[in-house]
Amino acid sequence: MTRSPISPPRPIPPRAGYRTGERGYRRTALALFTAGMATFMTLYYVQGLLPMFSDHYGVSPAVSALAVSVTTGLLAVAIVPASVLSERFGRVRVMTVSAVSAAALGVVLPWSPTFELLLAGRAVQGILCAGVPAVAMAYLAEEIDARSLGTAMGIYVSGTTIGGLTGRLIPTLVVDFTAWQWALEVVSAVALVFAAMFSRLVPPSKQFRPQPISPRRTLQNLAIHLRDVPLLCLFGLAFVLMGGFVTVYNFLGYRLLADPFDLPAVLAGLVFTLYLAGTASSAVAGRLSDSWGRERVLVTAMCVMVAGLALSVPDWLPTVLAGIFLFTAGFFAAHSVASGWVSARATDHRAEASSLYLLGYYLGSSIVGACGGVAFAMGGWIGLAGYVAAFLIAGAVLTAVLLRSITMPAVIGEIA
Repeated sequence: MTRSPISPPRPIPPRAGYRTGERGYRRTALALFTAGMATFMTLYYVQGLLPMFSDHYGVSPAVSALAVSVTTGLLAVAIVPASVLSERFGRVRVMTVSAVSAAALGVVLPWSPTFELLLAGRAVQGILCAGVPAVAMAYLAEEIDARSLGTAMGIYVSGTTIGGLTGRLIPTLVVDFTAWQWALEVVSAVALVFAAMFSRLVPPSKQFRPQPISPRRTLQNLAIHLRDVPLLCLFGLAFVLMGGFVTVYNFLGYRLLADPFDLPAVLAGLVFTLYLAGTASSAVAGRLSDSWGRERVLVTAMCVMVAGLALSVPDWLPTVLAGIFLFTAGFFAAHSVASGWVSARATDHRAEASSLYLLGYYLGSSIVGACGGVAFAMGGWIGLAGYVAAFLIAGAVLTAVLLRSITMPAVIGEIA
């Protein structure tokens, strides 16, 4: 059962999980890295081509962005069912089926004759993608020693950031030489390779014991986590931070292609290399959270996001790029810390706790990201920045409540 905020401090019981330096640890971390690569390449491989969807299908930027929002929205809906299936059929099996099937569907989708059919396929793809993010954090929390969990979580999040980067970047580079459909085919092929690597590398679960599927028990487990104020704050942070992040990247390409920048599509696409900032920051944040404390790292990461958003406002390319760099680094650092915090605080029913965190995460991507199109259409980048800033303010409030709702000595003793 999840500890309540007023529970007395208890030491973490010893676990036979893999520790840093062990062969099993290296295989587990590398396998989850490849799973993150495959899934997030598939999830976001259309985002860099949203302006081309507007041209090809004759839809507005806000409608084109649905190619991302529909997928993340259906992923959010499928998160809890996927975690329930993993309790019965095993973490590894659910993640393997998810990574391979989602990448395989990506081979077919680029040839959709209408935008509506493309959206339907992307909706199915979102459901198929759910298995990896729904289960990965619970799998790591079960198989990795608590003292090495932050670093392992950072490696997994690094895989998701590099996957998101390559999924967005490859099409924008390839499309300069061929049709956008073939650009997406290249990404799908690479994602399939990483999915196959995951299936070969991932060690079988050692700490997991299958449980019969029980909707009533699942609802009871979810209710336990929803009564825990710190976890509720972390779920809310996932919603507001991911929503703001996806909003920025959904419409950044439109800004760079228009006045006053007028960048060629291939150069505008290179902005996704700024995802490397998230790759580095998520790994660093994971290590710092193990030594410096989750509270300090989370607050610092959110301050970096605010500074980056402010820098992105002026119509001067160097400040825009610097701002997006900081915004990206801050977001992935915050996500790495928050996701690890959820797994550490929920001592039981971790799959359900991780699922609720990711439900907020991808609902934020879908709802906030889609509505961001209205802010962009009405107020341009300044309007969009104000829209995102409102969610960052909400995140600051949630962080304050989070830190007030935990007893600092207990947090340091139990999960820091």
